Amino acid sequence: MGKIYQAKMSRRESIKRIGSMTAVVMVGGVTVACDTAEPATPESATNPSTGHWPGIELKPIKGPTYGTDPIVSAPTVPWPLTLSEEQKDQVAVLSDLICPADQRGLSATAVGVPDVIDEWVSAPYPGQQRDREQIVNGLQWLDDEAHLRFGNFFAGLTEEKQTAIVEDIAYRSQYEVAQFELPARFFSRFRRLVFGAYFSSPEGIEDIGYMGNVAIPGDYPGPTDEAMEHIRQVASGLGLPPITEYVNQL
Repeated sequence: MGKIYQAKMSRRESIKRIGSMTAVVMVGGVTVACDTAEPATPESATNPSTGHWPGIELKPIKGPTYGTDPIVSAPTVPWPLTLSEEQKDQVAVLSDLICPADQRGLSATAVGVPDVIDEWVSAPYPGQQRDREQIVNGLQWLDDEAHLRFGNFFAGLTEEKQTAIVEDIAYRSQYEVAQFELPARFFSRFRRLVFGAYFSSPEGIEDIGYMGNVAIPGDYPGPTDEAMEHIRQVASGLGLPPITEYVNQL
């Protein structure tokens, strides 16, 4: 099978992106709204496997980091990438199953999500190293499961067969199913990385309507009436003095 994914960005770009996605991935942020909704009764694919988590133990990546105060406009590239071409192809296929192109925007691969995930799991930081072990094992599980069910690598399956496997690990209720617990936890983390990488891209930022800091000429207009009413209701619910007292003190 030929190479599926071609890199979309330079190392400088992908390193800048992992800095932007850190808050989303570590804290939650926009990915909470993007989590796959869990159906009342998830449908299990045919011929579900018995548990076979690979249990690959990876040597920790050691090397220089970009420090506590990097120059984000021109970041250095202090570590090597670690995902193989085959693993990156798997990342590409799975990313597009999670975040395909639609009427609102581009697919995950179109905005370079696999490049950012490769950068993320290759970084020599404790959090990223934990993700690396989980992601590498999860990708191997997908290949093993694909061979057990359909006799082929995951990336070589039809989308219908890929989806049949993913359906068994896409929902948090599968944490309670012994044979799917670890794969389901992998998928949950992988999905968070996909959306973190997507919504830190220029296209993803535009999709959610984020404007950043915008200069306002003249006097600052202050909050809208709707915002003030919301603040008053919250303050009242907390037993705080009327919000107008604070406004009058400004």
